[in-house]
Amino acid sequence: MSNTRRDFLKAATVAGGAASLPASIARALALPANRQTGTIKDVRHVVILMQENRSFDHYFGTLKGVRGFGDRHPVPLESGKPVWWQHNGARHLPPFHLDTKTTNALKVPGTPHSFADAQAAWNQGKFGLWPKHKTDYSMGYYRREDIPFQFALAEAFTICDAYHCSVTSGTDPNRIVFWSGAGFDPELCAQGINSQADRSEPDNLRCWIKGALPEPGYAYAGNALTWKTIPEVLEDAGVDWRIYQDPNDNWTGAMHGGLAFEGFRSSKPGEPLYEKGMRHHSLEKLAQDVADGTLPAVSWVLPPKPWSEHPSSSSPIEGAEFTARVLDALTANPDVWGSTVFFQTFDENDGLFDHLPAAAPPSYNADGTLAGKSTLRLDGHYFDDHEDRHTSRDDVISGRIRPFGLGPRVPMYVVSPWSKGGWVNSEVFDHTSVGQFLEQRFEVEIPAISPWHRAVCGDLTSCFDFARDADTRFPALPDVSGSVATIARHQQQARILPPREPQDLFQEQGLRRSRALPYRLAVDAVFLDTQVRLDFFNDGAAGVVYHVYDRLHLNRIPKRYTVEAGKRLDDVWPLEDGAACDLWVLGPNGFLRHVIARTRAPAALARVRLRQRTGHAQLAVELHNPAPGAVEVLLDHDAYGTAAARRLVVGASAKQIAVWDASASHDWYDFTVLTEGLSIRSAGRIERGADSVSDPLMAAAFWKEA
Repeated sequence: MSNTRRDFLKAATVAGGAASLPASIARALALPANRQTGTIKDVRHVVILMQENRSFDHYFGTLKGVRGFGDRHPVPLESGKPVWWQHNGARHLPPFHLDTKTTNALKVPGTPHSFADAQAAWNQGKFGLWPKHKTDYSMGYYRREDIPFQFALAEAFTICDAYHCSVTSGTDPNRIVFWSGAGFDPELCAQGINSQADRSEPDNLRCWIKGALPEPGYAYAGNALTWKTIPEVLEDAGVDWRIYQDPNDNWTGAMHGGLAFEGFRSSKPGEPLYEKGMRHHSLEKLAQDVADGTLPAVSWVLPPKPWSEHPSSSSPIEGAEFTARVLDALTANPDVWGSTVFFQTFDENDGLFDHLPAAAPPSYNADGTLAGKSTLRLDGHYFDDHEDRHTSRDDVISGRIRPFGLGPRVPMYVVSPWSKGGWVNSEVFDHTSVGQFLEQRFEVEIPAISPWHRAVCGDLTSCFDFARDADTRFPALPDVSGSVATIARHQQQARILPPREPQDLFQEQGLRRSRALPYRLAVDAVFLDTQVRLDFFNDGAAGVVYHVYDRLHLNRIPKRYTVEAGKRLDDVWPLEDGAACDLWVLGPNGFLRHVIARTRAPAALARVRLRQRTGHAQLAVELHNPAPGAVEVLLDHDAYGTAAARRLVVGASAKQIAVWDASASHDWYDFTVLTEGLSIRSAGRIERGADSVSDPLMAAAFWKEA
C-alpha cells in the first residue's frame, strides 16, 4: 500500500463544519425535531417543491462523496472509451465547466427534452451521442463556486445521488407521475397491456392549459387521464393537503401535473380538488399557515416560470432564492418545522447529461427479443408507439415498444430535522418514491404505482433517522436574495460557449456520511463447456436492476435484469473462440463484477462465488474446482491497498473458501480473482445495516484523457 493512498484513507473527512448562517437556515438547522414516538409518525407535515430541468451531474458531478465525475466504474461506450466521451456527431465532447466567473453561464441555454431526443440520447443504455441529440450545452456542469447555495443545502442536509426522473422525456410526463404515481394507465398495466399515447403521456401535452381561473376557466389539451391522483387519494383518506400556487402564473399549467386528470379538470368551485388544488394559495399564504399552525399534512409548492430554475427561463440563483423563501416560511414556526419534511427535486433533466445508467425494464432489441429478464411480469410497463410518432427517425436501435424510464438522475434534497448532517443516500429512487413516502406516513395506498416501481424504487424513509438528533455542524447557506438583479448583471458577461477541446474532469476529494442501504447483492460466474452463466442474486430488502455490458459487443443494447428482493435470475453468454467473454456488470452504489475469460476453457474453476458474511465487513470467496488437477488462484489488485495479495491452491474436485476483509476500507472492497485465463474483479460496499461513508476512492485522482 502506497503512502499516498494510506494517507488519503487516513485523512479523508466527512462533510460538516461549523459556520455562521442566515437566520432562517440557522433555525432550520438548530431547531430540534418534535419527537414523540421516534418513528415516521412524528412527521406531521410533508412539503414538496419540484423545480425544473437539472440533471444530477450538471449540478453535483463535482461534489465530494457522491457518485459523480469520480465514478470508478463508468459505462463503456461502443468506442471503447468511458461514458464521459460523448460525441456530437463531429467530435468528442466530454462534460465541461460552465464558468460563471467570466461568462453568462448561470443562464445556460435550454436543451431538447422530448421523448424522441431523450430516447435517442439514452440509446437504450448505450449512451454515446448525448450532445448530438441534446446540443453541446447538454454537457455543461457547475462547480461549488458557481452554485454555492445548492452545494450548501446538500451539505447541510441530505442529497440523494440515485434519484431518477421517472420518464425518459420532459416535464408533463414526469409531473404526471409525480402527482399520481404513474405515467401510464395502471388498469392497462394490470392487464399486461402497454399504454399508447391516449392512455399515457410520452410528451408534453395535457398540462399546458389556456385561459385563466376563475374566469373564463382553463381549456385543456388532450383527453383526460382517468386514474386517481395523489391529492384524491389523500382526500379520500381524510388527509389534509393543499397546492400553493398562483393558478394563472404556474407556467401555463405545466407545473401542475394534476391538470392532466379528469378529477381536477371536472372539479368545481366549492369542491375539495378545486379549493385546495386550483385556487390561488400564495407563498404568503404558506407563511401564514405555518405561523398559525394550520399547515396541511401534505403541501405542494409550484414555482412561477422565472423562479423555476429552468435553463434559459430561470437560473440556479433564482431557483435558490425561491427555495430560500419556502424555507424561510417553514422555519418561522419552530413547532411546525420540528415536525416537517421538505422534499425538493426536479421534474426531469432537460437535455443535460447524466452518466449513471438508469434502472429500467429491459429494452427490446430491434429484432423484437428482450435484452434482459425480470422476476416480475413486465407486460404493461412499456410505451407502445404504435403510430411511430414519438421516436427519432435515426433512432433505430430498438422498435416501437420502449421503456418509459427510469430516466436520468435529478437532484433530490431531503431537508428536515431528521435529515441534517451532510448525508448522501444512494438507494435507487424516482418520482414514485415521494408517493411511497406518503403511503408509509399516512397509511394510504396510491394504486397507480406500478409493481416494477414498487420493487425497484425506494420510499425515501432510508434518508431519515427518526430516533435521534443529527449532528449540528453545518456549512453556511449563502444569501441569495436579490437574485433577479444579480442575474441581470451576470448576463452582461461574455456568452458561454462549449469548448473546442476536451477538458479534464475532477471531483472533490473526501468522504461523506452515507446512509445504510437495503441491498445485499451477488453475481456468480459459472463456467460451462461453451458458455458462462451469470447468476444474479438479491438477498436484500429492496429490488435491484443489474446492467450487463458485453464489452466484446458494445454495439448491442446492454442487458438489464430486474431481480426482486429475495429472488434470483440467470442468463448465459457464449464463450467465443479467441476472445471468450468480457462482461461488465453494474448494480447500485458502485456494485461491479467484471468477468473476463481469455480462453474458451478458462482454467479449471467452474464457479466463483462471493457472499457477505453476516454481521461482518467481510466477503467469503468460494472457489469451486471440479477438475482432476489442482488450480492456483490469486486474490490481488486491492484498490484500497489494505490487503496483501494471496495465493491459493484449490485441490482437485475441491472447494476452497477465502475471507476478504473490508473493515480497514470503510466496508468498501475492490479486488480481483485471477487464475489462468480468467479474471473476475469485484467491487462495492458491504451493507451491514448501519450507516457508513461514501467510497473513499470516489475521487482520489483527477480524471484525464486516457
